[in-house]
Amino acid sequence: MSSTPPAVASPASEQTKSKKKKHKSKDLPATDPPSLAEAEEKTDGYLIKPQSLVPSLDTSTWPLLLKNYDRLNVRTGHYTPLPSGHSPLKRPLAEHLRYGVINLDKPSNPSSHEVVAWIKRILRAEKTGHSGTLDPKVTGNLIVCVDRATRLVKSQQGAGKEYVCVARFHAAVPDTARVARALEALTGAVFQRPPLISAVKRQLRVRTIYESKLLEHDPERHLAVFWISCEAGTYVRTLCVHLGLLLGVGAHMQELRRVRSGILGEQDNMVTMHDVMDAMWSLDNHKDESYLRRVVMPLEVLLTSYKRLVVKDSAVNAICYGAKLMIPGLLRFENDIETGEEVVLMTTKGEAIAIGIAEMTTAVMATCDHGAVAKIKRVVMDRDTYPRKWGLGPVALKKKKMVAEGLLDKHGKPNEKTPAEWLRNVVLPTGGDVSIASIAAAPEPEKVKVEQDAVAGEKVKEKKKKRQQDENNGDDASVPAKKIKVEEDAEVVEGEGDKSEKKKKKKEKVESESADAAEAKEVEKADDAADETGSEKKKKKKSKEGSAAAADAESAEHADGAGVEKSKKKREKKKKSGETEQA
Repeated sequence: MSSTPPAVASPASEQTKSKKKKHKSKDLPATDPPSLAEAEEKTDGYLIKPQSLVPSLDTSTWPLLLKNYDRLNVRTGHYTPLPSGHSPLKRPLAEHLRYGVINLDKPSNPSSHEVVAWIKRILRAEKTGHSGTLDPKVTGNLIVCVDRATRLVKSQQGAGKEYVCVARFHAAVPDTARVARALEALTGAVFQRPPLISAVKRQLRVRTIYESKLLEHDPERHLAVFWISCEAGTYVRTLCVHLGLLLGVGAHMQELRRVRSGILGEQDNMVTMHDVMDAMWSLDNHKDESYLRRVVMPLEVLLTSYKRLVVKDSAVNAICYGAKLMIPGLLRFENDIETGEEVVLMTTKGEAIAIGIAEMTTAVMATCDHGAVAKIKRVVMDRDTYPRKWGLGPVALKKKKMVAEGLLDKHGKPNEKTPAEWLRNVVLPTGGDVSIASIAAAPEPEKVKVEQDAVAGEKVKEKKKKRQQDENNGDDASVPAKKIKVEEDAEVVEGEGDKSEKKKKKKEKVESESADAAEAKEVEKADDAADETGSEKKKKKKSKEGSAAAADAESAEHADGAGVEKSKKKREKKKKSGETEQA
């Protein structure tokens, strides 16, 4: 039988089939749209799916500490906003003044302390402070802090400063390039001794000059104008003297103006003393706050250079009372925070709460779920501006209940009764791991009791054995230990008999020794009794002799007439009484 091979379709026939299918699809009528059920299946029921995208906010124009708020790292967005507190630019006027800062242009003749005292009187404030003393003849930037803002004075006094100075040379220096080189040589760390005019102890100090620029030089009038950026506490007067020494002609400071102190400079809303007086006058006479609000700025202006930590409203008051900022209270944080770096803690409204010192880096804040984020260096906000919210969470309430039941001690720390579950979940302070671990590793209380009873029973048995040995031995302490050892060694060497005989001999020796000791004790007791009786007799004799001497003294006093007779009678009576006692 021959099998026929299968027929292979030609390529021409395949093309004709595909053409026919296309014609058929064109001729078919339009199909109905899919039903609602089919569409729901395809789109998973018209659900809005969660997205990682957040609608973009342009916070680059937001004021003060809220600027570029959207660029901060988000720890969590979940918190309960509280109506307490005010945005820095919308505080009531009284509060605005209490949290206020003035960038003052100091006039030429009064001292810094005088100027600050005048402002205190004009604003009717309780307290004022300034960012660093200027000499009476020096003008320029002086940051004046009012009331609560005085807490930032210390940080501002340590901030860098910038000055423009006019120096006068004692002889002509024709080469301007030489002056510029000498000024450049005085950058970096420089030794300085305060000038004689300064009210400071004249000790040699090191101060850093960050940058300097020669602005103008007049060789004919022997003057030079230069700009300098330096560390706080630098004496520009001393710097001018050093500049003259380097040039070999001598120099002194002619004029000085401070153009920047910390973060605030000449262009940052600087006001004069007249502005402050006029602002208060317009408020008192026309009830116009606008001028005063422009003159006095909120203290957050000074803190815009710090890295920020945004705190939940419920944690604000605890920080005002000095608590550390912990991870659960953190909402947002800035990039590149290092441990030990100074940061500003702020509310969601943009108010400064405190200046703190970071105890975590940015990476740890993002990944860790417990621990202290920052400790407080200086609190700025008043206490109870926000309501007290600590001790109201589920863990805190459970802790209070356990303290009441005796499962924790009165300070809320674990004790012997603390359950193991609590020990596993408790967040420990530094150094608390060892005590908790020891309690957690302890066995169950029933087993502990059984073990304690057994140990106590063993101790009682040991005490009984010791007592019996003491009774048997008697006063073995009187017998020297060396003799006993020698006798035992001799018995071991000579011992040819059985062990039982040796034991008997030992017992007999011990009994004889105890009997001797008992006899010695009885003899000692008898001697003691005899001594006591003898001492009593001696005491009686002494008392009799003393009484006789007293009687003689009395008789000597009464030497006249009837007194002598009475004394004789007394003597006779005493003699008789003495004889009866002796009998």
